[in-house]
Amino acid sequence: MPIDWEPIWLTLRLASITTLVLFIIGVPVAGGLALNQFRGKSVLEALISLPLVLPPSVVGFYLLLAFSPTSALGAWLLRHLDIQLVFSFEGLVVASLLYSLPFMVHPIQAGLENLPASWREAAYTLGQSPVRTFWRVLLPNCKPALLTGIVLSFAHTIGEFGLVLMIGGNLPGQTRVASIAIYDEVELLHFDTAHAYAALLLALSFVILLLVYSINKRVTV
Repeated sequence: MPIDWEPIWLTLRLASITTLVLFIIGVPVAGGLALNQFRGKSVLEALISLPLVLPPSVVGFYLLLAFSPTSALGAWLLRHLDIQLVFSFEGLVVASLLYSLPFMVHPIQAGLENLPASWREAAYTLGQSPVRTFWRVLLPNCKPALLTGIVLSFAHTIGEFGLVLMIGGNLPGQTRVASIAIYDEVELLHFDTAHAYAALLLALSFVILLLVYSINKRVTV
């Protein structure tokens, strides 16, 4: 039975958008956590890390309540911005951003924390501002950590199932990503089609990880 390629492209689109936005958000957040000490830092780190220990269904349930048109947030978004996050692709993006945030932040934060403190001190001595030091001195020396954050965020978004099902449901062309398509085909006992979807995701994940290890090896040599 031929497979429908739409869930594959939708999955790649979701993962690409999520990873791009997470990179824009995650780099400053990781920098702030790695290079500063402030009151409430532990609380912020715990909040960012929650998706690592919570089941996706728990996160999805509370996001479903928050995004529902009957909630204050959902009603405001619908009334003022004409945005409905439940059972929509936009909702999948927002949910994926929240759920994959630690996969972007933690590797970059660890990479920054492992850099010698003398590099920052030398940059400050030469008249560089903290912002310029961060972007022009520290980040260029964290390429493996940056790449790891990008790949983990992309791969995690591709493989997510519970969160996607809770927020997006199963709408063909809108929220039916590859993981949902596999579940559907298994329920229908179409194991050949489910295998085709699963094999594609397996091959894609392997290629991504292979590229990461190869590039990181070249960077660190």
